[in-house]
Amino acid sequence: MIPLNEQNLQELKETCEDLGLKKFRAKQLFHYFHKEGGQDLSQMTTLAKNQRQELLALDLPKVDIEQVFPSKIDKTKKFLFHLKDGHLVEGVLMDNDYGLSQCISSQVGCRMGCSFCASTKEGRIRNLTPYEMLGQVYEVTKKYGRLHSIILMGSGEPLDNYDNVMRFLDLLHDENGYNLSYRNMTLSTCGVVPGIEKLAQENKPINLAISLHTPFQKDREKIMAVAKKYSLEDLFKAIDFYQEASKRRVSYEYTLIDGVNNREKDALELKKLLGGRLHHLNLIPLNPIQEYKENRPSKDHVRDFQRLCTDLGLNVTLRREQGGDIQASCGQLRRKYKEGSLV
Repeated sequence: MIPLNEQNLQELKETCEDLGLKKFRAKQLFHYFHKEGGQDLSQMTTLAKNQRQELLALDLPKVDIEQVFPSKIDKTKKFLFHLKDGHLVEGVLMDNDYGLSQCISSQVGCRMGCSFCASTKEGRIRNLTPYEMLGQVYEVTKKYGRLHSIILMGSGEPLDNYDNVMRFLDLLHDENGYNLSYRNMTLSTCGVVPGIEKLAQENKPINLAISLHTPFQKDREKIMAVAKKYSLEDLFKAIDFYQEASKRRVSYEYTLIDGVNNREKDALELKKLLGGRLHHLNLIPLNPIQEYKENRPSKDHVRDFQRLCTDLGLNVTLRREQGGDIQASCGQLRRKYKEGSLV
């Protein structure tokens, strides 16, 4: 059986009927899990004690905040979330002018193999369940307030955990629960073509972000293992299919690596790829990790590349860096915590 806190309202009605509970209890349970952010059914006082005892026998996924790392230079906070089986995942809360935005993990680890990303170095340990993603939202909301938006850009590849991610988005969107607009949700993928094609048919107006990082196929294969399976040609066919179906602009994440993808020829090729498409190019200076020896460009080189892209007519911005004093790219925080090397 699907855990109670991962069931939609209709499924809960059927479960309540199977358990001998009145159907109206389903809405009470849904409200408790997804509006109140409740995790402990023993505290659900709208149910009689004997009813709570029966439900307590059912195994439910759970998420707790293990540790918070607040920035001292802005309002950014990084989190370690503790899952019921002892695994840890990371998250980030950003306080923007328009409201709170949270970066959500979708897997413990990742198997995509991008060379500059720390979360993939141990491979994919397991997928997160829908509630393990929801719990990240609910626990942060209880401490810091309602979110304006979420980004599936933590550890893991969301389209490699497709069904669980779709259920997570639907439950988060449900008007009887958290009621977050699809338009305030962003899904970031390194380019899993079949997942993009499926997403195009979901009729969910979420924001799609593509981890591009270089406009050249051979260069992309060197830094992103997924490119060996899904070529740039196939990726952009899928993107065009998605845009035709959704009528939505696609964002492209572009990690700037000095001498690797910030050359004039890179900008010119980006113009060829993106110039005729509704796009937003998001430049992100590299966060170096021990296993990847390339360098972050200087501030001048970053500005030069941004100016070059702008002059070519690309819609480009430089991602605002937040929490600079608590830097830890995806996977680094969890690993350092396990090693006991946090300062």
